[in-house]
Amino acid sequence: MKRHYTRISLIFFTIFLSVMAYAQKEFQGKAYYESRTTVDMSNFGGGDMSEERRKQIADRMKSMLEKTYVLTFNQSESMYKEEEKLDAPGGGNNRFGAMMSSFTAGPQYKDIKGKRLLQEQEFFGKQFLIKDSLPKLNWKMDGESKQIGQYMCFKATTTKTVDAVDFTSFRRPSNNTETDTPATKEIEVVAWYTMQIPVNLGPDEYWGLPGLILEINADRTTILCSKIVINPEVKEVIKIPSKGKEVTKAEYADIVKKKTEEMRQNFRSGGGPGGGGRR
Repeated sequence: MKRHYTRISLIFFTIFLSVMAYAQKEFQGKAYYESRTTVDMSNFGGGDMSEERRKQIADRMKSMLEKTYVLTFNQSESMYKEEEKLDAPGGGNNRFGAMMSSFTAGPQYKDIKGKRLLQEQEFFGKQFLIKDSLPKLNWKMDGESKQIGQYMCFKATTTKTVDAVDFTSFRRPSNNTETDTPATKEIEVVAWYTMQIPVNLGPDEYWGLPGLILEINADRTTILCSKIVINPEVKEVIKIPSKGKEVTKAEYADIVKKKTEEMRQNFRSGGGPGGGGRR
């Protein structure tokens, strides 16, 4: 028992030293995250798609949904953007590749003091600037802890309402509209944050905890921090996004829903997002 309390005391002493160090000077950090999303293919394409074709699409999705992001942050703001990588030969030269790339999030800026979120987003050739307030997340903490790399992390959970209409929903609707995919759904989010880096920021839209969020598990998506650099030699200016037609998150979601429905109609008549008609 004495050893347990000694360990806890050392953890909080380390956290205290970290807080004091960051409070004494302006600092900047970079956190690198690996993001992976799995897709439920059970209803993809309805009953007309062969298992072989479904597997081909699943394999394409897997590689496209494995991404690396960089979060550049200071004490009150951050920029979260995907690291560019070379496409596989011929990977984007089809309707499916074009469709998937249109669902890729653009650079995202968070301003903690002003409670602002701005994100540049290109969607099917059109440039948008999503401008809204930071989402309110009611975190619950239970004291559970684990080590991620050299950082002691603590667990927090919340629920989040997300748009259920996305590229994973290319299924044939039923005759009973009550059983169709709902417009939104509730998901549980599990976060692991470290107070050794005392900023209430994190990947994607997540924020509001007393330390940098190093891991997120949300529905079918896992985001895990793989590397952190504090006060890099070359400082990066965090620029506020400004390109594109200004829309709110709700307005942008409506644009995506309309385009998704259009793609569903094309899918039913043309044989799927890979194109080429039914086989």
